[in-house]
Formats: sequence, structure tokens, C-alpha cells
Amino acid sequence: MTDEPVRSTRAAGRRVRSFWPQYLAISPFYLIFAVFGLFPVLFSLYLAFHRWDGLGEMQYVGLDQFRYLLDDGTFWLSMRNTFVIWFVSTIPMLFIALVIATMLHSTVRFTAFYRVAYFVPNITSLVAMTIFFGAVFGTNFGLVNGVLQWAGLPSVRWLSDPLGMKIAVATVMTWQWTGYNAIIYLAGLQTIPSEVYEAARVDGAGPVQIFFRITVPMLRPIILFTVVVSTITGMQSFTEPQVLFGTNTTLNPNTGGPGNGALTMVLYFYHQAFDNRDFGYGAAIAWMVFLVVMLFAAINWRLVQRREK
Repeated sequence: MTDEPVRSTRAAGRRVRSFWPQYLAISPFYLIFAVFGLFPVLFSLYLAFHRWDGLGEMQYVGLDQFRYLLDDGTFWLSMRNTFVIWFVSTIPMLFIALVIATMLHSTVRFTAFYRVAYFVPNITSLVAMTIFFGAVFGTNFGLVNGVLQWAGLPSVRWLSDPLGMKIAVATVMTWQWTGYNAIIYLAGLQTIPSEVYEAARVDGAGPVQIFFRITVPMLRPIILFTVVVSTITGMQSFTEPQVLFGTNTTLNPNTGGPGNGALTMVLYFYHQAFDNRDFGYGAAIAWMVFLVVMLFAAINWRLVQRREK
């Protein structure tokens, strides 16, 4: 009886050695992941308990970074801004994407062209799109204010008003990700049997009833996926506010625009770590952002699952 564990261990070792060419073939991925993925994550956690400027000696401070973070009003402001931008962008984006996917699913001609056209914003340079939208939302010569003035409405200072800044950032995010989510919804729509729609039409259901009583319920797993992914992506918004408002650090000390109206959590982390060279505090902010994103994604998961039951 005592020899059985030894024999089983030796047999397992022989099986592992017999597959060494396969392990060797896939080892580059794991080596690269360990060096450029796992090690930076673990090092950032170690760094969050130290004060370091990137050059000098690290100074262990324990939980002081996190205590200071909980009392940092600018961080809480960045969290509120991130939530507002996520809310303003994600809900309209997913609804518009679902409507677009439904129309594409029912379109007979030029479907390939429309799919490519709606997906183009997702593969276009985000920096270029943000610069373009910065001109669109310009105060004096922007297209949006031009339309408002043509309609007899007062112009809005989109790039200096706190709410206007959030709407500008949310618009860029909506423009970028609507087509991506529409393609995902379209793939889900193609798995729904056409007999279900035909039976609904025979029973006298109209397009609106079919959309809300058949399409949406049968797409709930796909909607759950897009909600979680959009939450994770939206909570990490960085490029949009950085390009729109992060060029003048004299007027914008935290690179979040006038009054930090568009300062997001990731943008604040970037400012602390790479502008102020406070890498320890930046690592603490990064881990707090991770916890907030995971908590918010879990809440969304639970809410959508509860509606599904």
C-alpha cells in the first residue's frame, strides 16, 4: 500500500516528460506573460506599500498610501466623474447597439457594407477620434454649438462646463464602442430561430412587441456579457479625457480639465505615477481602481442575472 503513491508519482512524472515537446512549444507564451503580465501586477502590489520616486531607495510605509487614498478628495472626485461618464455613455450605447443590430439582422441588401461601416469606429485611432470630437464640441466654432445656435438655443461650453465635459468624453466612448457591441448583438440575433419571429407575427405581434418580448429576453446572456465588458472598459477611461483636457497642466493641475470635471480614476493614477513620480501612491490608486471595477462589474452581473430569473 505504501508503494502506490510513489508509483503513481513516478507515472505522472513519466507522462509529463513524455509531453515535453508540447510544453516547450507553448512555453514562450507563459514566459512572456510571466515577465510582462504577472510580474508587473505583483510588483505593483508590492510597490503600493512603499514610497518610491522611480530612482531612489524604496521606503516601506505599510498601509499609509491606502489611508491617504481614502481621505483624498481628488480621488473621490475622479471616482464620481468616472461613474457619471460610464452611466452617460454605456446605457445609450448598448441600447443604440441593440437597435442597430436588429436593423442589420432584418436588412437584406448591403449587410456586409453596413457591418463594416459600423465597426470602423472601433478600429480607428482613438487619439484621432478624440481630437476630432474636441473640434466638434468646440465652444466658438464647434459643430454642436453651431447646430444649437441654428435651432435658436444657447451654446454650451462643452470643454469647460463640468457636465458638458463629461458628455463630450461619453460621446467619444459611445462613438467608439457602439459598432463593436452591435456586431456582438448581431451574432446573438443570428442564433435565434426564425420560427420564433414567424410565430409571433402570426399571433399579431408588432415590431416593438417582438423587440421587447422576444429579442431582448433571448439575448439576455449576450446583454450580460456586453454590460460587464462595457463596465470594465468604461471604468478605465483614460485616452479620451487625456487627449481632450490633459494638455495644459498649468490650468489643469490633475489633467482633468477645468475644475477636474473630466478627471477619471485611471487618469488620476497616471498623473500621480508619471507626472508627480509618486509610483507608490500611483500603485495604490491602481489597485483601488481594480477593486472598484471588479465590485461594480459583480454588481451589474448580479442585477442582470436577477432580472433574468
